[in-house]
Order: sequence, then C-alpha cells, then structure tokens
Amino acid sequence: MHRVDRLSFKLALEESVAMTKWGWGLTLGLLPALLPALAGAASLQLQVLDRDGRPVEFAVLSLEGAGLAAQTTGPVELAQVDKAFVPPVLAVRTGTAVNFPNRDRVRHHVYSFSPAKRFELRLYSGTPAEPVLFDKPGLVVLGCNIHDWMVGYLYITDAPLFAVTDALGRVNFELPPGDYQLGLWHPSNPDLLPQARGELAVGAAGLNQSLSLEWQVAPLVQRPPAPSAFGQAFEDALRESPQ
Repeated sequence: MHRVDRLSFKLALEESVAMTKWGWGLTLGLLPALLPALAGAASLQLQVLDRDGRPVEFAVLSLEGAGLAAQTTGPVELAQVDKAFVPPVLAVRTGTAVNFPNRDRVRHHVYSFSPAKRFELRLYSGTPAEPVLFDKPGLVVLGCNIHDWMVGYLYITDAPLFAVTDALGRVNFELPPGDYQLGLWHPSNPDLLPQARGELAVGAAGLNQSLSLEWQVAPLVQRPPAPSAFGQAFEDALRESPQ
C-alpha cells in the first residue's frame, strides 16, 4: 500500500471509530429519557406557586392511587448546620428512623412536643448513637432548647409517593398512567394542616401542571439574634472542647 493510501485508510478508520463512539454516546444519552416510556411509566411534573406567582420551596406533595407502589427510602438524616436545621423541611414515610447529626462546634438540644412524636435529644455534639423512629403519620415541629430561633419540620406520611419541592417549586414523579389523589403541605399554611388538592389524571404522555396557593409564602429563614455579651459567654460554654 502506498503512503497516501495508508494515510487515507488511517483517516477513514479514525472517522469510523469517532462516528461509532458518537453514535453510542447519542444512544446512551437518550436511554434515560426512553426508559420511562419503555417501562410504561409517565412523567408527572408539578410546580407550586404562591398567591403572587412566586415558586414555593419546601412544599411536600404526596400522591395516592390504586396500584401505586410505595417508593423506597434509604438512610435519612436531618442535620444541624450553622445553628439551623438542614433541610428545614424533611418528608419521610411512616416507620422511618431519622438521624440528627450535629455538625456545629456548639452543642444542641433537639426536641419536639408534637403529638405525632414527642422526643428529646439532650445537649449533644456529633451524632446520637440511636436514630429516632417516627412510627405515626403527622407533622413533627422541631426545636432546639438552646437556640430558640431554630425551627424544623418533619412531615411523616403514609402516602406511597411524596417529594419536597426544590428552589423553583418543582417536583417530578415517574409513575404509571392513572388517576391519583394529590395532597400538599407547607409550613406557611396558617393552621399547619395538609390540603387535599383534588385528583390528577396522568396519561401515557405525562402531565405538567402548576398549583397555586391562596396565601403569600415567606422564606424559611433561621437567623440567630444579634449576640450579646451574655449570649456569647453562653455559646462559649456550649462549645466543644478542642480535639
């Protein structure tokens, strides 16, 4: 084979390999989008807006319906970071055990007097040895006995599917086509009770829908008050000893 022929053959081979890789990359990139259709699932996209049309973060959306399989959940934790509960809203299935790691250098005293779960984790740092089991559905409002501004919410549900909205007020469910009952909860609701939001008919093509609240929603902000000399001395006393 002449030199020019060898060069042409090399370029043709490289082009063929590149096209093969590109083709496989395109195919693999499309697979996640095709999987729901192949599995017979549809996409349900929901967005929660407040009365003024602004996205609502940390709203809990739950779905119930015939034949709807319960989603599985892994290890769950609700941490204390920078003297705040992170995340401020956590949704879990009834019967879930939750860890409460303290990632601050000061100790916290986490508690709740809510009927769904009364418990107390006395002054501690690090992660308590045992998680807390939430075995009844309902709302658990969390506080810290040391830092009064810290407030967190644990929403325990029997619903087979549920999710918490992101910063754009959105959640996405992959589920079989069918009719589903939708529930909504957000801590800004004046009576802290969940709302029934009616029935959704989800076809094979999926559904994209917005939900509007009837009230304004203030951001969930946990800010400490301005420090005083006494408050600073108290914080220093609570601080962990250097390792």
